[in-house]
Amino acid sequence: MRNPIQFTGCAACGVSRRRFLGGCAACVGALSSLGSASWLRAADASKRRIRVVYALHAEQQPGPDWPNKGFDFRPVMERINNALAAECPEFEFVHSLANGPEPAKKILAEDQAGGIDGYVVYQMNCWNQVVQTLAGSGKPVLYADFQYAGSGGFLVYTAAFLRQKAANVGFVASSRMADVVAAVKCFTTVLDAGNPKLFAEATAIVRRARTPVPGAAACIEDPVSVRTPEECMTKLKESKILAFRGQEAGAAGSVLGITVVNVPFAELNDAWKAADVDEARAVADRWVEGASVVLDVSRETLEQSAAMYLAQKAILAKYEATAITINCLGGFYGGHIHAYPCLGFHELGNEGLVGACECDVRSTASMLLFTTLTKGRPGYISDPVMDTAKRQIIYAHCVASNRAFGPRGKVNPYEILTHSEDRQGASVRSLLPTGYMTTSIEVSEERKEILLHQARAVANDPDDRACRTKLCAEPVGDFEKLFRYWDQWGWHRVTCYGDLKTPIQAVADSLGWKVIVEA
Repeated sequence: MRNPIQFTGCAACGVSRRRFLGGCAACVGALSSLGSASWLRAADASKRRIRVVYALHAEQQPGPDWPNKGFDFRPVMERINNALAAECPEFEFVHSLANGPEPAKKILAEDQAGGIDGYVVYQMNCWNQVVQTLAGSGKPVLYADFQYAGSGGFLVYTAAFLRQKAANVGFVASSRMADVVAAVKCFTTVLDAGNPKLFAEATAIVRRARTPVPGAAACIEDPVSVRTPEECMTKLKESKILAFRGQEAGAAGSVLGITVVNVPFAELNDAWKAADVDEARAVADRWVEGASVVLDVSRETLEQSAAMYLAQKAILAKYEATAITINCLGGFYGGHIHAYPCLGFHELGNEGLVGACECDVRSTASMLLFTTLTKGRPGYISDPVMDTAKRQIIYAHCVASNRAFGPRGKVNPYEILTHSEDRQGASVRSLLPTGYMTTSIEVSEERKEILLHQARAVANDPDDRACRTKLCAEPVGDFEKLFRYWDQWGWHRVTCYGDLKTPIQAVADSLGWKVIVEA
């Protein structure tokens, strides 16, 4: 039999949940400057030594990525360091930076001589692979997300650890520093027991105890008129997705019976150059009049974005297609296109068509499934973030419709801002309606599966980091289960307003596919 876990300190004492959470409320603090001499104090032999490793590109971000170009991580790391030192005096913390596997290997080599009892790895940018190397040490590793910064890699890598049953790796995904502190105190539990393989379980117990219970508020009534599965599939088979990922052209297979056609960037750029100048100005005027805020976006940029929207409409008409997806940043930075498509995608969604980011064909098909099934409601593609402090999933992207209930439905406010990661171009923050049930999916032609979860929309987060639109929602079902599928399905999810679980299940049944409920 496995030895029972014995907890010490405020992280998980043997008291009621109410007293436990109250006792941990003091686990908050503020942090030591990255690179300062105070980090190099002499070791205290009476304390366990924990190395905090920040997985990031650089102290000040050099290029476009979450959270954004130019972001200064030094104050953030200082706050974290000071909080850990103040709230966990039983440990001595040492600090390192790493941007990938090789620096992580060097850290392990330096620690070979001993003296390091465990690791805290903070994912500060999305895809720096650092935690995998340190987890291979066999020592207890606490994996933490700096939200709206490292969340993509954090979710994908955490799901992989859960699938591998990496018992020495615990994780924390919280906007509340007290939750990180409570998880750090689990090092004492496993080090006292001499068994790092208890660490994942110890941190999971603490994480679940500190996650709020589901809210009791009911959703606003929102009847949805849907097509039958047969009608939906007939419509999808008549549809086309145009995919702009490079200079290739021609048929590219199908998803859900939807024909996919590769179209070269050159054709999109030519259509952009050919767009009517007066019509582009009129579109830009309409956008500005409708927006509650226009910030840091020039008139010239708005008109270029409007011309890109007109180019998208022209090419959709030429191919008799209903959806378009563009490798946006690849096209822009490669010099293949000269305006961001974000505002165009926003407008297409408002019209009952589909514009999707990053040439993600699977998500584009998911968006088109929603729009077709609901007779016009737009799907919203996003990079989700998980926050246990609020028991929320946050759907983040730099574009969304402001007609969540379809082209003839009510509108919500929107702002025109720069694209967040590089602070260039023009994109949209849509302040989406709250109080409604939403349904999120991804389709997989290869597996013949549809991944699905549901959540009640509760807020819009204005945080300046990461993508502009951030819809916060309370998931229905098992919140912990939502950490488990990102390595298999990737980071994107597509969200639509409405309780659509039963209609999606009916579509899956008609196809002979399986619905995987991820919460």
